[in-house]
Parts: sequence; structure tokens; C-alpha cells
Amino acid sequence: MPIYVQVRDQILRALGEGRLKPGDRMPTMRQVAVALRIDLNTARRAYDELEAMGAIRMERGRGSFVAGPPAPPTPDQDAAAIEEVARQAIGLARARGVPPLALAQRITALAQTSKETLDG
Repeated sequence: MPIYVQVRDQILRALGEGRLKPGDRMPTMRQVAVALRIDLNTARRAYDELEAMGAIRMERGRGSFVAGPPAPPTPDQDAAAIEEVARQAIGLARARGVPPLALAQRITALAQTSKETLDG
């Protein structure tokens, strides 16, 4: 798996686990490159993808920040986004040898735990 994908996925995981929250300042691309001993262009590609996904926003001269939640989608946009994420998750699961139904069960369990934590 390309290094930029690994970096991107680690950041997405941190977002999903709540270790990074909207408005948090991200380390600079240079800091990421030095810390991980990777090429600066590799860190830049990971950040570019995260920005394209809407996970972070880059502000010239200020830095990179975790993006806030997007505006509520229309029902059609919501359905399309769910479809896209589901297909990506299935593709990644298959690429890693994880049965898609096992992944779906784990996502359901994590979502229920997340909901209980928020409600409790």
C-alpha cells in the first residue's frame, strides 16, 4: 500500500476515533515528513487527498485544520455518499482479505458503542 495512503488512513482513523476534532491544527506537512521519515511530496499527497475528501482544510499561511462537519446533505446526496463510502469500504476490505460481512458487523458494533457513548 502506498505510503501516502497509509498516512491518510492513519489521520482518518484518528478522526474516526475522536483523537482529532474539528478545528484542531494539524502538524505541518514538513513535520509529518520528518517525523515519519518520508518525502515531503508524500505527506503533501496525503494532505491533498484529505482536503479533497473534506476531512481537513488548508489555509495558506495559517496551516491545516481538521474540518468541521459539512452542511447537512439532501436525501439524494446522503444516499450517494453512503453508497460511495460503502463501496470503498468493501473494496478496501477485499484488498486486505477481510470478509465484507464481517466488516459490516464490526461497523455496526462500533456505531452502537459510539451512540451509547454519546447518549450516556
